Amino acid sequence: MESLGNISVDLYAKQKGSWPQKGRHILAQFNDDTVVVYQAFCPAIAEYAVKHQRFGGPQFSFSRMSWIKPNFLWMMYRCGWASKTNQQRVLAVRITRQGFHTILANAYTVEFQKSQDINTADILVRLQWDPDHTPTYEKEERRAIQLGLKNEILKQYATEWVVEINDITDFVHQQHTTLKEYGLEKLYVPVERVYPVTDRNISRQIGLEKSD
Repeated sequence: MESLGNISVDLYAKQKGSWPQKGRHILAQFNDDTVVVYQAFCPAIAEYAVKHQRFGGPQFSFSRMSWIKPNFLWMMYRCGWASKTNQQRVLAVRITRQGFHTILANAYTVEFQKSQDINTADILVRLQWDPDHTPTYEKEERRAIQLGLKNEILKQYATEWVVEINDITDFVHQQHTTLKEYGLEKLYVPVERVYPVTDRNISRQIGLEKSD
């Protein structure tokens, strides 16, 4: 196992066998106090965030939904390994676990929302479970979570819950080059495992798969 600053990385080939093959699971790097999530931005937003260790500045909008992804490879699929317009810079954002817990506590599947008659306008966190993907974009049976934050939850995430923001774009480019030249066996990615959601109510409302 190696490290990228405070982020542990290891071979993809070594890790993939320990991940669930199907179902809805939150894969993330975390410790007792923090969890890492990923976002991709244009250079101006990323540079402000790294410099100030919070989000803000003239180009970051608190009136728009902002999506976070705890799964590194899901972020790579969405941003094309930092190649898409306005997603050229990838940030690893370490936030408090209490903050992440609050985000999950305010997220609901569509089915749960309807069953509880929750008004969409009142929801502060948009939840999506989408097919996870391999580093070369093949669909997995496993589902990956992404969480869209708005209003007060977004403000708290952006300014209060951040512990550390690192720009990992160079690592992303290096590993994408490795992937293209040497294949999956040489690829390094952040170390991730299934994130435990011990609150049964939260687990139910976000549609989490039970883990053994």
